[in-house]
Amino acid sequence: MSRLLSIKQAANQLGVSVSTLRRWDETGVLVAQRTPKDHRRYDLSKINPNLTRNKVEQQRKTIAYARVSSHEQKPDLQRQIEILELYCSAQGWSFEVISDLGSGMNYHKKGLKRLLDDILDNKIDRLVLTHKDRLLRFGAELVFALCEARQVEVVIINQGENLSFEEELAQDVLEIITVFSARLYGSPSKKNKKLIEAVKASLE
Repeated sequence: MSRLLSIKQAANQLGVSVSTLRRWDETGVLVAQRTPKDHRRYDLSKINPNLTRNKVEQQRKTIAYARVSSHEQKPDLQRQIEILELYCSAQGWSFEVISDLGSGMNYHKKGLKRLLDDILDNKIDRLVLTHKDRLLRFGAELVFALCEARQVEVVIINQGENLSFEEELAQDVLEIITVFSARLYGSPSKKNKKLIEAVKASLE
């Protein structure tokens, strides 16, 4: 006798999210059995394995992600988007752009959270960045590891020259001071701008 799985158990077995199974049930892609109390149940032995695999592959897309740290850098954000659009179009990819305005140390940006949700939900086939640090200043490797686990290709357009340890450290220090100075004094304040300029000068 086959075992009926709950929606959470079935989602884990099929490698999709619970919300995806609910959507498939509502649209007729994969209709669940119902208990007397109207809970969804799934008999995986009766599901064609190619069904969910094909549906997931059809939904997977290319995401181009752009980010800058502050409002003063909005022109750079637009340039990033233009570069990403030109590159993806030249490759013949159908793509969507997600952009963020916020520090590379902020993990709560709306666009980043959406990107991570889509990766976890197996909706992304390819992630395109202009530079590695446009994703995050710290922790990008964790996202790349997640992409590898979900078989998401990561394309970084400008690999650039390898920075020395000192150069990478200087960039990281500047990012940290920029974030905490803005929190202490406020981004538009003269004290904040004066401190950032002083830090830049000392690092140079």
